[in-house]
Amino acid sequence: MGDWKTTDGLPRRRRHRALSPWREHLRDTFWFAPTAALFLVFVVWSAATAADDAILTALRDAGDEDAVSDLLGIAEDAKTVVTTISAAMMTFIGVVFSISLVAVQMAAGQFSPRVVRIFVRSRITKATFAVFLATFVQSLLVLTSYDSQRDPALVASIPLVQSVLTLILVGLSVVLFVMYVNSTLRLMRVAHVVDLITREALRVVANMPLDVSAEKPAGIGTGTGSDTSTDPDLGPETARIAHHGRAGVLRDVDIARLVRMARQNGVVLRLVPRIGDFVVPGTPVFAVHGGPATKGLRALSFQVSVGAERTFHQDLGFGLRQLSDIALRALSPAVNDPTTAVQAVDRIVQFLSSVAQRPLGALLHRDRRDTVRLVQPVPGWTELVDLAFTEIRGCAVASPQVTRRLLAGLDDLLGAVPEDRRAPLVRHRTLLTQAVERTVPEAADRAFALHPDRQGIG
Repeated sequence: MGDWKTTDGLPRRRRHRALSPWREHLRDTFWFAPTAALFLVFVVWSAATAADDAILTALRDAGDEDAVSDLLGIAEDAKTVVTTISAAMMTFIGVVFSISLVAVQMAAGQFSPRVVRIFVRSRITKATFAVFLATFVQSLLVLTSYDSQRDPALVASIPLVQSVLTLILVGLSVVLFVMYVNSTLRLMRVAHVVDLITREALRVVANMPLDVSAEKPAGIGTGTGSDTSTDPDLGPETARIAHHGRAGVLRDVDIARLVRMARQNGVVLRLVPRIGDFVVPGTPVFAVHGGPATKGLRALSFQVSVGAERTFHQDLGFGLRQLSDIALRALSPAVNDPTTAVQAVDRIVQFLSSVAQRPLGALLHRDRRDTVRLVQPVPGWTELVDLAFTEIRGCAVASPQVTRRLLAGLDDLLGAVPEDRRAPLVRHRTLLTQAVERTVPEAADRAFALHPDRQGIG
């Protein structure tokens, strides 16, 4: 749903799909895929049972008892394999995923606790776990279908199709296991982790609507950022809708439904907190402009999703937050891994370059008649730059590898951004230079640490 266009090399979509929040929420859970697989395996097993019954009935109607005897022999041979599968599969699942949990804990300690969500959202991990469980359940169901009767004239069930299906699931489990091991090993490598985070962050940028306002609509608390776009006339603020759910982080809002509700009531809605803010009951979440807060708008608070942690879905700054956390963990005395910090800075510069030419401040979501119906605040350019560099700059003074990479990244951004966006970059460059000059006593070491280098020290 929605049209894709390209501006500054980034594909963007005008309208968000109505089910987009639900899809993202399901991706953040681990129970949905295994549960769906268990339901599906019961359906498939029922179909396979019906096929086995149909084959047995057809052979009996044809009076071919020799064929029934042959099928009984084949099914009996397959029973040994199915029994072995049912006994070994659950043990295999426990061992494999116990090791995986240890790997996740190691990755969280090495990178950041925020990166654990990458493991939870991994499609190959969910698919592997789901197929393993489905294979185990299928093998148990097949064993219940075996008939103790060995007389071809009296046997009531020959689970031939079911046994073949079980063997197919075993083969699929082996393939997925190889893919799962490869995926898990990749997720333990810092280069792959920061690449995944950056791609998700850039996907958020790509999904931003074409219509973006940089100046603050009345009462909106966005960050600064000089752009030439102007704000729509939202009209006077007539009401505010408070949050009535549990306290937590504002993960996302149902944009399509909010736009539809605003159009039906003839108003403009403004999201007061930003995605990623912590909200408590009673916090204003929507401001209503241009019309009264009718009874239908009282349900607006149910169109927001609040959870325990931030997600990428609509959070423009979350990618920078994770990259900054990885760099800070790498620069801590306990880890002391400046090369990892440089890799995180590489991706931070990439992300800022992707938004360098884009207007920022507030997203304007329109209905089908091109009327603004929802205003969503997002971080401004200065806020993104501060998020990207402030903490890393403070911890990188003692690491010339990182200071050299930071200076090179700031110089690259200074050459890529418009003139009116250079001030925060110049400020961070100046502060970094001053900090190194105060901290490093030797002139030669200062000169070395303040020499821009895209590889740090190579």
